[in-house]
Amino acid sequence: MLIPAAGDSIQIQSYKHNGQIHRVWDETLVLKSKSNLMIGANDRVLVSESDGRTWRTREPAITYFTTNHWFNVICMVRNDGVHYYCNISSPFIIDEDALKYIDYDLDIKVFPDMSYKILDEDEFDLHRQQMNYPDVLQKILRKQLGTLERWVQQRKGPFAADFVDKWYEHYLSFPQWSK
Repeated sequence: MLIPAAGDSIQIQSYKHNGQIHRVWDETLVLKSKSNLMIGANDRVLVSESDGRTWRTREPAITYFTTNHWFNVICMVRNDGVHYYCNISSPFIIDEDALKYIDYDLDIKVFPDMSYKILDEDEFDLHRQQMNYPDVLQKILRKQLGTLERWVQQRKGPFAADFVDKWYEHYLSFPQWSK
């Protein structure tokens, strides 16, 4: 796996279990990168959907990807506080094209007061049947959903009080990226 340097731009590609592309974020600034971790940032980035639609994100976001867990976290910096969108997903890989992961539909939306809601369980059930998720994979995904819930409750990792502030300030130190 390639390890991009801080300050590099990287594309993020989300796939489905069947190998089909799901969503692409055109560019994200790498803030920190190791073999098991990538923290990035973007703002008003172009996003392309598998059905051909495109749109731009509305606010600055800090992204958190790890190979140690089956989830990733997008921390969206809004006027009323930080909102988090957490994807249950495969651990990421990076190749010469992009950071890549498989999106397994289950999501957690976390609000600024740290309350949260589990989303898309119906989509997960549909896709696990359509794409024949193995039992062992389903167990991993459900277990990781529980781990992610505990992280939110314990304010761990990207949910820690100073995480977003620290990385957002670092992002702003790259004037060519912050808008």
